[in-house]
Amino acid sequence: MADLIFRTGTMDAGKSTLALQTNHNHAARGRRGRLFTSHDRAGTAMVSSRLGLVADAEEVGPELDFWRYTVDALTQGARIDYFICDEAQFYTAEQIDQLAKVVDELQIDVFCFGILTDFRTRLFPGAARDRKSTRLNSSHRCISYAVFCLKKK
Repeated sequence: MADLIFRTGTMDAGKSTLALQTNHNHAARGRRGRLFTSHDRAGTAMVSSRLGLVADAEEVGPELDFWRYTVDALTQGARIDYFICDEAQFYTAEQIDQLAKVVDELQIDVFCFGILTDFRTRLFPGAARDRKSTRLNSSHRCISYAVFCLKKK
């Protein structure tokens, strides 16, 4: 059974580092994945951490249809075991639904990383969809985690 996992935390909590670590750990076990991001600090189509780790990724714009992308890749013979979705707060509600469909119908694990709210404490569209969707919240395959950053004083 595949999972949709959304890991959240504040800015500078290490979410992108964790995304890159997750990708490395799965790839080291022979799994094949795809990295996605939106508005990364290093530029277009890159996942980067403040520690200096960088990986190429697919840039997610509002036009990207995750379901169509996945079905097309699988139809062409690609193997996809998981998705790493960094900066998921910038994804649209429809894209979060598409990722849930990928998990439910194609049994591909999806690991999302992002912050929940903007500076006004309003939920970002991608984060709001994870929180408000009856389908996502009622599914045993959707798990949310918080990533905390402890600083030495």
